[in-house]
Amino acid sequence: MNFKSVPKLLVIYRFAVAPFLLWDALDGNTTIWFLIGFITAFVGDIFDGIIARRLGVSTAELRQADSWADVCLFSCVFISAWLIYPEVLIAYKIPLLTVVFAQGIWWIVNLIKYGKPASYHTYSAKFWGITLFIAIVSLFGFNYAGISLWLTCIAGFFHTVEEIAMTLILPVWTHDVLSIFHALKIRQNLTQDFKHSAVSYQQSARS
Repeated sequence: MNFKSVPKLLVIYRFAVAPFLLWDALDGNTTIWFLIGFITAFVGDIFDGIIARRLGVSTAELRQADSWADVCLFSCVFISAWLIYPEVLIAYKIPLLTVVFAQGIWWIVNLIKYGKPASYHTYSAKFWGITLFIAIVSLFGFNYAGISLWLTCIAGFFHTVEEIAMTLILPVWTHDVLSIFHALKIRQNLTQDFKHSAVSYQQSARS
């Protein structure tokens, strides 16, 4: 087996397991396989980026696929939650819709500026992922949706606002930008490089 293919296989696994989670919830209940599938997919999501960077295969295409796998996985989980716990989602509709609205703005801003969604994989995204994991396991494993659901909504909102600001800051599409402070540094470096190139061009034109 080629170990460099491991990150890609982990991404493919998330794409593959997502519809099975939804299928398990179609009858209004889930089995233990729902949690097993979700937990293994989430663990794979943690390690695919780490392994990709260690093996030197962390390409823009792989990171974009990783982001789409997350969208696929959590969309299926959300639909599953609606099928089984509609009363919970209705009870928490304000914080949930706030996050959905913020995510909608995120998509619009990125599509307008870059023509495609961002793939930053920020620290705040990682924290949101952890809170999502806790909320999903609490809901599907223990029928609990109190503090854990509020926490993931708050984390998701602030994460989304940060990434919208990062898109407004960064002049070109860039993957794996860890925070808004890293985005500001990248913008500063790009501005300095542009000024240096302009000066060099003017000097060569005069000579």
